Amino acid sequence: MANIKSNKGVIGILTGGGDVPGLNPAIRAVTLRALNEGYKVIGLKRGWAGLIEMVRDKEADNSAHYCPLTEEFVRKAGRTGGTFLHTSRTRPSHIPLSAVPTHLREFYKEKSNDLTPDVLKNLDFLGIDYLVPIGGDDTLSYGVHLHQQGFKVVAIPKTMDNDVPGTDYCIGFSTCVTRTIALSNALRTSAGSHERFLVIEVFGRYAGFTALLPTLAAAADRCLIPEHPFDIERLAELLSQDRAENASNYAIVIVAEGAVPEGGDMVFSNQETDMFGHKKLGGIGDLVSQKLKEFAPKYNNGRKVDVLNQKLGYLVRCGEPDALDSIIPMAFGNIAFDLVLEGKSGRMACLRKGEYDDVPLDVVTSHKKVVDIDTSYDRDRLRPLYSHFGRKPFLLIEGA
Repeated sequence: MANIKSNKGVIGILTGGGDVPGLNPAIRAVTLRALNEGYKVIGLKRGWAGLIEMVRDKEADNSAHYCPLTEEFVRKAGRTGGTFLHTSRTRPSHIPLSAVPTHLREFYKEKSNDLTPDVLKNLDFLGIDYLVPIGGDDTLSYGVHLHQQGFKVVAIPKTMDNDVPGTDYCIGFSTCVTRTIALSNALRTSAGSHERFLVIEVFGRYAGFTALLPTLAAAADRCLIPEHPFDIERLAELLSQDRAENASNYAIVIVAEGAVPEGGDMVFSNQETDMFGHKKLGGIGDLVSQKLKEFAPKYNNGRKVDVLNQKLGYLVRCGEPDALDSIIPMAFGNIAFDLVLEGKSGRMACLRKGEYDDVPLDVVTSHKKVVDIDTSYDRDRLRPLYSHFGRKPFLLIEGA
């Protein structure tokens, strides 16, 4: 496979970070266009890991690190969820010594190592002319680095948190919201049967879109988001009012995993960090549930209120993509390939103000994309603002 180019060139595709529905349709879109135009396509496995773990030897077995993509294969896989190329949270510019591949350990001996020189050599070995990384701001930030090193990169944004700057929409978000609404509505039967508060924890490290949008769609009464530290006693008061006004005597709050109580910190499931410096979040739903039990009697005539606490986790990112996450990846994939045909690099496909477009890739490292609490969140009522929808962007989310 090495150094064998088609008439027009070779395109490499990889998926990094968390899995979401819609990745395979995006891979399919790029691949089918490329093959039809006379390009060869190579799928790089496990995100950036495939590009540091492969061996530059035509006799070596690199099947675990990359593979040729064919029309027959991507047509079938493109209907499914997840990513058939697999994924990882690898950051080639910051590889811990323990993670340096065995065949490279004589060259990299620092506590943290930049393997970019070998990434570039491996891309050259494979004959790849253009690289199409599909990922969130962490994965794409390394794409920015490669572009700055002179390699041609066009990117596609994905993350169920919908927090990549420069685009109103990221692959995976619609399915996440759809599943959250469905699961919240399913859990109502248990919450109502036992007259409880229902606390639902969802993903969302720095941005609260995954909690805000389902609540806007009436999947919950209140939501807690990372952008605004919450007063737990105020939440207990509001949920008690919601519960009293509900004929079935229950109330629901959706909590983003990165939500922070006033005077407190993010809640982590452990202290280990990934290559991007992120600790694994998890447990804010437990904390909220515990505190609601403590404060509830004050607002319920001295009577306690039990709490049903559910962490949705991977239930909202597994399985097949919904309609939007089948359609938008197709468009993003075609935009990425159009950029290749135009000879452009350092660009990212995007959806802005209801229109498909592309933006400079380095926008992903320019700032954090978060909920504008001045226009979209009621700080006192701990819920979305339900007014002034005119001329707001698709899903009420600005990508700039």
